[in-house]
Amino acid sequence: MVFGPPEEGSPTPAALSAPQSSQSADPSPSGGAAGGLGLPEPRGPSGPGEARAEEPLVEGSFHMKTAALVEFLLLKYRNKQPTSKAEMLERFFTPEYQDDFPAILSQATICLRLAFGLDVIEVDPSEHSYVLNPILGLTWDGMLSGQWGLPKTGLLGLVLGLILLQDGCVSEEEVWEALGFTGVGDGQEHIVYGEPGNLLTNVWVQEGYLERRQVAGSNPARNEFLWGPRAYKETNKLQGMDFVLQVGSKNLGSSLVL
Repeated sequence: MVFGPPEEGSPTPAALSAPQSSQSADPSPSGGAAGGLGLPEPRGPSGPGEARAEEPLVEGSFHMKTAALVEFLLLKYRNKQPTSKAEMLERFFTPEYQDDFPAILSQATICLRLAFGLDVIEVDPSEHSYVLNPILGLTWDGMLSGQWGLPKTGLLGLVLGLILLQDGCVSEEEVWEALGFTGVGDGQEHIVYGEPGNLLTNVWVQEGYLERRQVAGSNPARNEFLWGPRAYKETNKLQGMDFVLQVGSKNLGSSLVL
């Protein structure tokens, strides 16, 4: 399946799958090393004699609803529209499945944060209304006005975190080695990020998020990356480290399933 612009009322539920989490809409990062990525076991279907209360949704239905919710929230972000619990329940949950809303919203939130670099923020607890904002306080999402595309802030946050893991400076080879664990490769077109090499060596350098310089004394010449001035202005090292550790404890590479 190819990602394209969904219509407001008909998200494509099979395009996405979210990593598993037990947290609510604002998940806290957990420990792990970048590249130590493991796919959690999804919920399985109920056995013939099990009550529905023990297994409200079979695996396929659970992940289909999560994927549909992710695409719906991406569309809301692109259109700069808020949403609410009531709207999501009305669109995606029949009455007998409404108790599953917190778990599915949690799964969707993890996927949006790790794969797309978007945080789901509850802005009005009394109304249960939500907006989506780029992670870490970053203001770049890579989405071009008037064109269909997907937010790319998640990859930027990961690279900024990798730099921190290497004491503020990481070689280009180490970046690609780490990104390989997430299914991102130099020269390989990615369903979300497009051409990642262009982002790393061109776009983010021009935007001021990264500084790219030649390693002193290297022969043949090798390059390394540091935080750029815009990264220091918009976020901080603690947030960057928290994000990369969260990515390391989840499965970013498997959060998008064709």
